[in-house]
Amino acid sequence: MSNPNTLPETVELPLLPLRDVVVFPHMVIPLFVGRPKSIKALEMAMEAGKNILLVAQKSAAKDEPEPEDLYRIGCMANILQMLKLPDGTVKVLVEGTQRARVEAIEVQSSVFMATAVPIVQPGVEDHEIEAMRRAVVAQFDQFVKLNKKIPPEVLSSIAGIEDAGRLADTIAAHLPLKLEQKQEVLEMESIRDRIDRLLSQLEAEIDILQVEKRIRGRVKRQMEKSQREYYLNEQVKAIQKELGEGEEGADLEELDKKINAAGMSKEGLAKAMSELKKLRLMSPMSAEATVVRNFIETLIGLPWRKKTRISKDLREAEKILDSDHYGLEKVKERIVEYLAVQQRVDKVKAPILCLVGPPGVGKTSLGQSIAKATNRKFVRMALGGVRDEAEIRGHRRTYIGSMPGKILSSLTKVGVRNPLFLLDEVDKLGQDFRGDPSSALLEVLDPEQNHTFQDHYVEVDFDLSDVMFVATANTLNIPAALLDRMEVIRLAGYTEDEKVNIAMRYLLPKQIKANGLKKTEIAVADSAIRDIVRYYTREAGVRALEREISKICRKVVKTLVLKKRDSKIAVNARNLDKFLGVQRYSFGMAEKENQVGQVTGLAWTEVGGELLTIECANMPGKGNILRTGSLGDVMKESVEAARSVVRARARRLGIKDEAFEKTDIHIHVPEGATPKDGPSAGSAMTTALVSSYTGIPVRCDVCMTGEITLRGEVLPIGGLKEKLLAAVRGGLKTALIPEENVKDLTEIPDNIKNKIEIVPVRWIDQVLERALERMPEALPEPAVADSAVQASADAAAAATVLTH
Repeated sequence: MSNPNTLPETVELPLLPLRDVVVFPHMVIPLFVGRPKSIKALEMAMEAGKNILLVAQKSAAKDEPEPEDLYRIGCMANILQMLKLPDGTVKVLVEGTQRARVEAIEVQSSVFMATAVPIVQPGVEDHEIEAMRRAVVAQFDQFVKLNKKIPPEVLSSIAGIEDAGRLADTIAAHLPLKLEQKQEVLEMESIRDRIDRLLSQLEAEIDILQVEKRIRGRVKRQMEKSQREYYLNEQVKAIQKELGEGEEGADLEELDKKINAAGMSKEGLAKAMSELKKLRLMSPMSAEATVVRNFIETLIGLPWRKKTRISKDLREAEKILDSDHYGLEKVKERIVEYLAVQQRVDKVKAPILCLVGPPGVGKTSLGQSIAKATNRKFVRMALGGVRDEAEIRGHRRTYIGSMPGKILSSLTKVGVRNPLFLLDEVDKLGQDFRGDPSSALLEVLDPEQNHTFQDHYVEVDFDLSDVMFVATANTLNIPAALLDRMEVIRLAGYTEDEKVNIAMRYLLPKQIKANGLKKTEIAVADSAIRDIVRYYTREAGVRALEREISKICRKVVKTLVLKKRDSKIAVNARNLDKFLGVQRYSFGMAEKENQVGQVTGLAWTEVGGELLTIECANMPGKGNILRTGSLGDVMKESVEAARSVVRARARRLGIKDEAFEKTDIHIHVPEGATPKDGPSAGSAMTTALVSSYTGIPVRCDVCMTGEITLRGEVLPIGGLKEKLLAAVRGGLKTALIPEENVKDLTEIPDNIKNKIEIVPVRWIDQVLERALERMPEALPEPAVADSAVQASADAAAAATVLTH
């Protein structure tokens, strides 16, 4: 090999572009050449003395590189061997000799010819370079020990290289560096810079290799542990098979698969695997094993991930709600609002609705319709009479026969985590020494807490935030904290027209089908349904109405079967008594004629509005008041307040003072067996007392509601719609309501307002003016003498007062 120092300053050599490889001086490397230009460059080099210039391409993707696509520093090389292969490519063995800077590149006869200046390696020998040389050898030694891809003989050959520059190039050739990094090392003329760069690169590579070694070691240990466990499990299976317990082992494996497939939370999975580990160590015949197995199966059965896709079609939801229920616009609007918001927001908290209304107005069936409209599965939990908190939260596993609460049990049964959950009769919850179930429901119905609901049996958090809860109640007799978590929607009783519509649209077709009739065999007229509502039922809902329709259908079936009739049987108002018997209730005015001391009041009950007759009679006595009719404390106090109002206005109402001292009053509210209470009978009590004292009859077509103050002001009441429905059912013509309740008239259907005159009143004088046949004549003012006597009595009383 010739001495590099004897090379001319500028040389012209064929240029061979290299892809993905950088050749260093003193490096022997085989190259496979396939591009025509490259093959021609090799042939030219072989003819001209076997010297060639090797330069790396900037981008390996270019098949026909231009001069600007090549780096400006390359390596002059000597061709040691060249072999043409059968596929047309050439295998060449080259040895790098010296760095060279490319000054210019020309294309001659389809060959790159480069004008290059050889870079002479300065001979630098000092202690610092020697120290760096030893350090890089030591680093490379450590690298080779970690990297099994480099043969150990490379290390021995490198250890024998004394020249620091040559050592740096040889190490650089063996390091797994990127093309750009190797090119940077090639372009460094300073040996110190080159070794310094290699030291940092080696340090980084060693760190990476050490991390890889740790990872491999960890994986190997895990594999060894897994293989050991597998081996031991196989041994256990073999032993169990010999002992006749093979089926139990298979069951445990099946449980293991189910646990992993259940999609549990991290906490649930850890709990299940812990219990499974215990189960493996137990005897299959032990009672404890059965308890543990039941617990694991309960965890597996919970719907951790499974959901139904919620319907977001507003028109379809409206259509379903309208087809299933007549009226109830507020509830329908709230459900459609929820679905509309869900279209805009991916995760929306489901509303917790509480439907409050009398029996038979469709609260429970409305829950089913909401589930259908939102495409949720339906779950119903009856809370009437539930007194044990464990019904909600479950029993702890320490108890014999323990099980999860109704909430998680119902979710397991329905199989999804986002059903519509109906809590029926939530106002009927009780409490005793076993706990308060209404307090347990606080967590269930709180959207801020129920995503971590914990059942006492399961002992693992379960997310209830996707469940849509709907509660039903007859009254708002619900604990305040529980009521605060729910959105209350009141369902009033149905009007007569609504009941007729519901019967014709829903109840009659349902009962015709339920009793095996055909539409061609029975015809029920609207007049018959209306008479059933008026004379055979007196309710806010439609349950009794449905029973009466069912009774008609049964009678029709009996007639068809016994008499072999083929013709259609017609049911109308004229022949209704043949199917239902005598009329149970009278429809029309509660009283036929005006009576003294008898007033028709309006009351609200759990089953809707009712007419409340208040009777008042006076008799000689000492001014006592007798109250009968199972009156509650509030109603008794209303009697006292009404008497005080009448007494304060006695002269204006034409009542003499001695009437209060020499007359006993008896106030009675008929149907004495039925308890009655509430504040809204004050105005009716006052009117009855005035009528009784004055002897002026009360109009029988007038009813009233409203509490009374001592100043004679009529205060607002609740349940106005139910009370007005009762007034219309009773055939009354005028209803006196508190003036402050006028705002509630917007919720009253027009057909009700058209059937009865609604008169707002603020003072008791307005009530008396409309309710009595005539207003009583006021007594004349007392004489002056009487005034003087009164003044002297007042002065005497003042004189007895001790002042300080």
